[in-house]
Amino acid sequence: MIEITPRIALSEDDIELAFVRASGPGGQNVNKVSSAVQLRFNLAGAALPDGVKTRLARLAGQRLTREGVIVIQAQRFRTQERNREDALDRLVELVRSALVVAPPRRPTRPTLASKERRLAAKDRRGTVKSLRRTRPDAD
Repeated sequence: MIEITPRIALSEDDIELAFVRASGPGGQNVNKVSSAVQLRFNLAGAALPDGVKTRLARLAGQRLTREGVIVIQAQRFRTQERNREDALDRLVELVRSALVVAPPRRPTRPTLASKERRLAAKDRRGTVKSLRRTRPDAD
């Protein structure tokens, strides 16, 4: 179990790690060693509250597949161990950020003064534009 908070933990059964070859520069080592990590977290089968799952799905964005699996690619480091730790840390941070519930937005109305300022600015701008249209007298 990977502990997120004292009450919430991720089961290691929901996490699948695969080691693949990293892309980018690296010389001969990058062509021989599978040091990049592809972490797959089964969000649909995870034991998380529903609200956390929906926020996590929204935060995951493009990393969420149609099957409900979050895919995290880690290839920042040269070793499998460091990339594995990096991928797990990134998953934990993503789940922690999904635990935070955003306060509901209260709709506000513009003040009367701000409405008047906006209309006065529009009027000034319209006057400038209308003065551009008028042609000078052909004297």
